[in-house]
Amino acid sequence: MLASLLRRLIFIQAAAGAIVGFLLHRLAGTTPWSSLVGALLVPLLSTLLVCLVTGLKSKAHGEPLGAWLRAVWGEFRASVLIFMLRQPWTVDTPHILPATGATPQIPVVLVHGYVCNHRIWDTVAQGLRAQGHTVLAVNLEPLFTSIDKYVMPIEVAVMELCQQTGASQVALVGHSMGGLAIRTWMRTCGVDRVARVLTLGTPHAGTQLAPNTRTPNGKQMGWQSTWLAELAASESDAVRARMRIAITPQDGIVYPQRAQVLHGVEATVFDGLGHLQMCLDRSVREWVIAQLRGLLPDTQGATT
Repeated sequence: MLASLLRRLIFIQAAAGAIVGFLLHRLAGTTPWSSLVGALLVPLLSTLLVCLVTGLKSKAHGEPLGAWLRAVWGEFRASVLIFMLRQPWTVDTPHILPATGATPQIPVVLVHGYVCNHRIWDTVAQGLRAQGHTVLAVNLEPLFTSIDKYVMPIEVAVMELCQQTGASQVALVGHSMGGLAIRTWMRTCGVDRVARVLTLGTPHAGTQLAPNTRTPNGKQMGWQSTWLAELAASESDAVRARMRIAITPQDGIVYPQRAQVLHGVEATVFDGLGHLQMCLDRSVREWVIAQLRGLLPDTQGATT
């Protein structure tokens, strides 16, 4: 579903750019290649504009300008790769990716965020597989529904991964809304099969990005929403002990950025990164690998 929507959006933007280029050629005598240039530039410029607007809107007072500029540029590059080159063109459904590393490690379920699909995890999945992790990235659909309805796709993924690998536990990594979906799944299905949960840029306290959003999951992710408060209240110390959090102070989507933590949960801060960029950055990927190191497939209730 998302791939189709993104393809249509790219086509509309490219067509608009081609028309503008053609008009410039006919009326202003620009190069005959103007239509092609316009078709390429409009999607790129639209993406850059979105990154600049969200970056300016979310910029926290006192955060270094250099880190903010790096994050905006990094988010633009990540957006082009993820929203223009990867996610729109996926045709395969998610499937288990076997480990390529020699020593088997804990299997990993990867859960994407709002208006994304499993292709956002391509880079992370490759790194995990090389370290010995069998990986399964899920698709959360429909796109605009309650986060509570994403419990079943995650449950199916966990069951399939355990069955295929013979492991009794898995690790789960969630980006943005994906972290909330994992927490919701744990509330429903328990934590017996959970070795560790890592969240990247997840709005644990909610985001102020779109206070007037009308989608069910968008409302749930609103700043300090009732749904988020109820989710946090349902979690015990034992549940939170399995969790680790990564945030970036320059997150243009989830903000206030430094508020996105949970009581008693270890948080790691990555400066100078954008929201989507967290799924591509080497330092974040190395952090994920380090947090999962030593969790073997037969781990029983490990929380260290």
